[in-house]
Amino acid sequence: MHQLIQFLLIIFVLILGIPLGNLLAKYTKEELKQGKKWFILIILFCFVGVILSLILKNDYLLFSLLFIAIVTSRSLK
Repeated sequence: MHQLIQFLLIIFVLILGIPLGNLLAKYTKEELKQGKKWFILIILFCFVGVILSLILKNDYLLFSLLFIAIVTSRSLK
């Protein structure tokens, strides 16, 4: 039961990354134009890190990198 609650909380936090990324995109349009290539690199490094964290079975790293990737990718839209 404890793991289910923890998993649902993690999913909730990951879903919060979507409106947070949209909010960042709304207020930082000038910075996003200048740093678009860096944001794409951040997303790529996060996905490489996600694959490594799956191999290493490190849940904290996995969900942290997924959150960063979600926020960054939503900021680019």
